[in-house]
Amino acid sequence: MKIDLINLPEEGQQHKGEIPAQFFELQKNDARAVTPLQYDFFVQRFDNELLLTGNLEATFELTCMRSLHSFEQTVRLSRAAVSHEITEGGIIDMSEALREEILIELPTNPRCEEGDYEMKCELDPRYLAVDKTGKTDIDTAPAQTDDSPWAALDELESKDK
Repeated sequence: MKIDLINLPEEGQQHKGEIPAQFFELQKNDARAVTPLQYDFFVQRFDNELLLTGNLEATFELTCMRSLHSFEQTVRLSRAAVSHEITEGGIIDMSEALREEILIELPTNPRCEEGDYEMKCELDPRYLAVDKTGKTDIDTAPAQTDDSPWAALDELESKDK
């Protein structure tokens, strides 16, 4: 989202649009943007400050921390306010500031029950070790893919054995 300060009216101006999902540049294991970032802001200039107030929205595919199932969750900011200090004239790109506003709202411990679609978030009881005695029909818990952030630690553990 680029703001042209020269053509910005003194009373402010409405800016509405979207930025493609690739713009989020998320790592493979974090989250995946499913929809573009949609924005609808009123932009005003106050001396050497640019103020954007309005709405932001984007949908992400996350992995549940409990069940490891994928689910979609939409991040909506209905009263976002983004301020930027103006140091020089011309065109100001506010895209990075909008990206940060959305990403900071992503859950740190995503749970599928909090997603956009109703899901029951349950662990498979076969993988719970609490109060288990004897042999089960499962040798090990399901492993994540090798590109997981824990792959390096799992490799160290297997070398110790």
